[in-house]
Amino acid sequence: MRKKREVIPQPKSRFLKVQCPDCGAENIVFDRASSVVKCYVCGRVLAEPRGGKARLLVKEENAIYVMS
Repeated sequence: MRKKREVIPQPKSRFLKVQCPDCGAENIVFDRASSVVKCYVCGRVLAEPRGGKARLLVKEENAIYVMS
């Protein structure tokens, strides 16, 4: 079978809204972050880079899909 070609391809990466378990602040994190992401209020590490996708150290609240 042939694979259908998409007219407008969708991005495979996304931005995630996560909540810090210590202070409760909401932060926006890129799922393929290349550097350590810390909470802007208390400084707790929220995500670590792992080559491709970043490893989230907190629970993902919901995802925000960004389209241009």
